[in-house]
Amino acid sequence: MQQCPGSANDHALLAPAPAPTPAPWQGSAVAPFGIAVAASLATGVLAALWLPRLAPWPLSLALLLGGIAVCVGMPRWRWLGAFAVGSGWLGLIAGMVLARQLPADWEKRVATLQGQVVELPQAEVRRTRFTFRVDADPTQPAPLRGRLLQLAWYDDFGAQVAGPRTALHAGARWRLSVRLRAPRGLSNPGGFDAEAYALAQRISASGYVTAPHEAVELAPGQGIDAWRERLAARIVAAVPTASARYVQALALGDTRSLDDRDWRILRAAGLTHLIAISGFHVGLVAGAFALLGGGLWRLWPPLGRHWPRRQAAALLAVLGAGGYTVLSGMALPTVRTALMIAVVVLARLWRRPVRVVDALALAAIVMLAFDPLAVLSAGFWLSFLGVAWLAWCMPVAGSGWRDKLREFLSAQGVATLGLLPLSTMLFGQASAAGPLANLLAIPWWSLVVVPLALLGTALEAVHAGAGVWAWRAAAVCFDLTWPLFTALGESRFALWWLPEARDWALPLALLGAFWLLLPRAVPGKPLAALLWLPLFWPPLERPAAGEVELVMIDVGQGLSVLVRTAQHQLLYDAGPAIKDGYDAGERAVVPTLHALGVGRLDRTVISHGDNDHAGGFEAVRAALPVGLAEAPAGAPVRVDRPCLAGTFWEWDGVRFRFLHPAPGFPYLDNESSCVLRVESAHGAMLLTGDIGDVIESRLLRQAPQDLRAEVVLAPHHGSAHSSQAAFVAATGARLVLISAGEGNRFGHPRAAVVARWQASGAEVATTPQGGALRVWLGRAGLQLRERRPWRARLWDAAERARAAAILSASERTAERAGGLQRVGTGQGRWLADGAVAAVGRGRAGDRAGAVLEPAP
Repeated sequence: MQQCPGSANDHALLAPAPAPTPAPWQGSAVAPFGIAVAASLATGVLAALWLPRLAPWPLSLALLLGGIAVCVGMPRWRWLGAFAVGSGWLGLIAGMVLARQLPADWEKRVATLQGQVVELPQAEVRRTRFTFRVDADPTQPAPLRGRLLQLAWYDDFGAQVAGPRTALHAGARWRLSVRLRAPRGLSNPGGFDAEAYALAQRISASGYVTAPHEAVELAPGQGIDAWRERLAARIVAAVPTASARYVQALALGDTRSLDDRDWRILRAAGLTHLIAISGFHVGLVAGAFALLGGGLWRLWPPLGRHWPRRQAAALLAVLGAGGYTVLSGMALPTVRTALMIAVVVLARLWRRPVRVVDALALAAIVMLAFDPLAVLSAGFWLSFLGVAWLAWCMPVAGSGWRDKLREFLSAQGVATLGLLPLSTMLFGQASAAGPLANLLAIPWWSLVVVPLALLGTALEAVHAGAGVWAWRAAAVCFDLTWPLFTALGESRFALWWLPEARDWALPLALLGAFWLLLPRAVPGKPLAALLWLPLFWPPLERPAAGEVELVMIDVGQGLSVLVRTAQHQLLYDAGPAIKDGYDAGERAVVPTLHALGVGRLDRTVISHGDNDHAGGFEAVRAALPVGLAEAPAGAPVRVDRPCLAGTFWEWDGVRFRFLHPAPGFPYLDNESSCVLRVESAHGAMLLTGDIGDVIESRLLRQAPQDLRAEVVLAPHHGSAHSSQAAFVAATGARLVLISAGEGNRFGHPRAAVVARWQASGAEVATTPQGGALRVWLGRAGLQLRERRPWRARLWDAAERARAAAILSASERTAERAGGLQRVGTGQGRWLADGAVAAVGRGRAGDRAGAVLEPAP
């Protein structure tokens, strides 16, 4: 593998510079647009972004102005000024974006709006998702003027064919009636952060069209997005094979037609960076424009009297790169490449030498100044860090084919090793087949398939029908390699899912990669592998023998609970799933299981057949090996055997026993739910499904002592027809967990039910306010970790609502907006004993020194 700083290229790159720039602490001036300033600026942005609360805007403004003053007046300390500029600028921008989100009094309100469809609508089987920019004129509601909305347009119930949503096109102007809500997502280990995405994309609200037949198109599609959509339709019409969807992606950055299986294969084969528009595409277009300019100047030499040929070719390269970046949707890698090309060209026009790292640094500074929230995108880090590794490590290519091959292989090794820690941290997975697949895909796709796709797009832009042959040729060339990549991607060894690591594991792993890429003479290379351990082998916090752990996964309006002992794991329910729509099993449960290091499920219990409990089971079964599966007799779920009262088993010193339904009990939906008792030497847990007061009374009559438990899942999401007073008293619960969707239409959990549990002395924690709830019951006592407070971020909707309610100085308002009284810290096992959130009934806690922070 290429050893970076010891290569000949390293000295060649540094040679044009008069002298290496001394470190800031050596007292010399720091280059105003160099790598030190770019790194400090990015670090400042990250530091502000990772704060649990948004800094007050006067403080952010003071940091910004002070940082600018330091950069201008104190050249030696520019790196420190850049850090302050990054922190202050991020605070101001994030504050403005969050302030533009939908006000609380507009939640679920129906509004009639006029605006334009931006970007490309995503048509699915039963709905179309699209982004909508509301007009800024005074006729629109004041809180929504000029705002960007993420909307969905559903077909009517029972519709056999797609409805009027098929008329929705990019760039068109519409008048729509929509029901809106502020951006809100689930919060789980390994899960997608929808609230961070909304912040990065400046989305002010999400919602859906309420009166589809009353929607009116005010103007047809126009603009760049409309042109991209029309061109994508031409590709589908021109290419008769299924590969048309890949030609769309490679030519236009239009990945709407790629399904879940396509993305799964691409991820497993490590090829996702090639299938969408990337910086390499921009480089190809820029090179083509440069060659075109050089050819024109050679054909008409008199042009050189007005403008030198080299400078004209460079300027055309910038225009081509910029134009293609805009036409392809302005993805972050394309913007980065266009900026780097512009920097190099400007330096050439002014006859100044420029290194790749200098161009990269200036591109990063411009990007962060234009959009500091870009750091929330994985593409930002993968793009800039990938080029940085290559600029540092790559040798100067020789003239022979062996030298070219050596350069290519070195680039593959550097990119694989350098980006592996970052991609693992961002996506929680690593592709074992990636290096091999990229050895074949990079030269073939980049030098054959992509140029043909781009050529077809260029010809089609000049004359309709002229690019058909190029698109078809691109599809044929793509089909030559895709079966091999499919086989690699679907191999069981292709993709490794890794548990969620702590934030500090990433810098350690990057340091390890840096160490491994140092010259061969540097000692201790094997020790560098130790720095990768916290990322690739993080502690799983498994319970010890005789202890039990419970994780209530945030699935919205539904239920899914993981129960683990020292060596075994059981999944109780799998969340909801909508046909041809959202599947919590795939989007929430499976990523959480992977992030927690669960490789297989020894047992699965589906409490009953309702969709909000059983809908995601098939997705879970497809993703993980599942042992014995149980559900009530008669439930419409494919399982191995029914759950029956009296059935018991023991794992690692923990006893599991079904309390309901009894043999012969008819299937009655909620009332047939499997009730599971988990007993350990340190206490018990009671999993109740959706039973109501009738079954609660039945269990009270049969064996009230079996209901005694430290941790209880509130029956039926805290509905009004469950958790009767006698049942609550019989459990003696210290902690009650409730899984529900934020603002759900059922009103779960009911305030009276919550008050009943709290009056009995129990703490109540809910997924809408706490995210995933992780509970340990063992020698240290009863411990709780709430995902949202534990991983607090300034964009977290629940925590922002709670903080705003506290500031209102109204306890009643705080309970409405901030949710229920709950354990305040939510810190969990990662901190010292004194900071652990221990749950107790008015006591100081079970662990020495632990305190229970009172609810606000």
